[in-house]
Amino acid sequence: MYLYNSATHKKAEFVTHTPGHVEMYTCGPTVYHFAHIGNLRSYIMEDVLEKTFRYEGYDVNRVMNITDVGHLSSDADTGEDKMLKGAKREHKTVMEIAQFYTDAFFEDCRKLNIKRPDIVQPATGCIDEYIKIVKKLEDTGYAYFAGGNVYFDTSRLDHYYVFNDHDEEDLAVGVREGVEEDTNKRNKNDFVLWFTKSKFENQALKWDSPWGVGYPGWHIECSGISMKYNGEYLDLHCGGIDNAFPHHTNEIAQSESYLGHTWCPQWFHVHHLNTSDGKMSKSKGEFLTVSLLEEKGYDPLVYRFFCLLSHYRKALVFTWENLDNAKIAYDKLIARIAALRPGDAQADESIVNCLKEKFRSSLDNDLNTSLAITTLYDVLKAKISDGAKLALLDDFDQVLGLSLLSHAAAKREENAKAASSANAGGFSITGEGDPSIDALVLARAQAKKEKNFAEADRIREELKNQGIEVTDVRGGAIWKRI
Repeated sequence: MYLYNSATHKKAEFVTHTPGHVEMYTCGPTVYHFAHIGNLRSYIMEDVLEKTFRYEGYDVNRVMNITDVGHLSSDADTGEDKMLKGAKREHKTVMEIAQFYTDAFFEDCRKLNIKRPDIVQPATGCIDEYIKIVKKLEDTGYAYFAGGNVYFDTSRLDHYYVFNDHDEEDLAVGVREGVEEDTNKRNKNDFVLWFTKSKFENQALKWDSPWGVGYPGWHIECSGISMKYNGEYLDLHCGGIDNAFPHHTNEIAQSESYLGHTWCPQWFHVHHLNTSDGKMSKSKGEFLTVSLLEEKGYDPLVYRFFCLLSHYRKALVFTWENLDNAKIAYDKLIARIAALRPGDAQADESIVNCLKEKFRSSLDNDLNTSLAITTLYDVLKAKISDGAKLALLDDFDQVLGLSLLSHAAAKREENAKAASSANAGGFSITGEGDPSIDALVLARAQAKKEKNFAEADRIREELKNQGIEVTDVRGGAIWKRI
């Protein structure tokens, strides 16, 4: 399997510390509000990656944090804690906010067929781990105490900008929105490992520490949680591209300084979901959620399908028109699968193996989900039994997570009811007793009745592609396989 590595800017063979086993870490949500669909694009693609590993026989230990403390509203360790901001907004406690939005996040994941990670750890549950790491960093000279806070000293590093996406000028005060000068820092790149009450008197969550009562910085949380549950050697770290700097850059700095060896060799970053105005974000008010999609009549899996049609390393532009196009394609795919007749799955082994190899090679080539989706259509066109096609589609859907067979079964049942209703209404359909074909024939007749001849022609073409010939007769239609 070949993956692009954000740290090396190269695509290379994915190699794990322990053969056949993947230690995988995912940056989880800051649970102060609902996740928007831009956030969820990252989790969808990370889900496909994890399922690809499992599909190819790897044992996977995937860990995710829940940020319920320590994430400030500025990249420069300044501003209000996002959790406190959410609590003030809704007049609830921080822990009430955290629980509510954690549950909401995983409900969105359920609707999108995103598997829950093996370990989910709220940041507030690992305070002792953070203190242990910060104390060692201070004792070894990688951290210093100033103005009531503990800072990581980036001047001790030979190489800080691991992802090469920024240079020192980019960090200058005033260059980036929201960056304020912190006079306690020895170097402008330094970042906070532990805040004390001297800086945030109104912080709701505080713990005793060697530096006074306070709370951890955002960056130290992921390092501590990963080391606790993934061990000292992490194979793969995932997250949105906006986390590469400063969050992931700082994770590497503190983790490797603490451990004394390379921590994580492979980094997987999913690019932004953009609107016509740029990156989608909560602060800009473009708050598109899974619930909003449902309110507008979209199955959440249409959004998953929309994401899979694009490569994870390309910015994806969201418009309602683009989502409508994905819905049309997804509905057509489900309709074609619904037209397959369950039965014997025996098939020419060479054809089946060829299709499986094409599917796997798509994913092995830097998770090319768009090409993997194309393989679904190759299955539908293949000269194998319907039963074999259904078995292959079900196999591939272990990774894609599109609920292909269950949605097709529901469509098949819907078609059967529609065909039965049509026959009861006097429209006679004569064929081989296949409800899914009957439904298409009925839909074509209805389109013709409404003078929607373009739709009628489209359905006829779809039937033709399935090897069905339709003959119109008075009061109904006759179809047969050719």
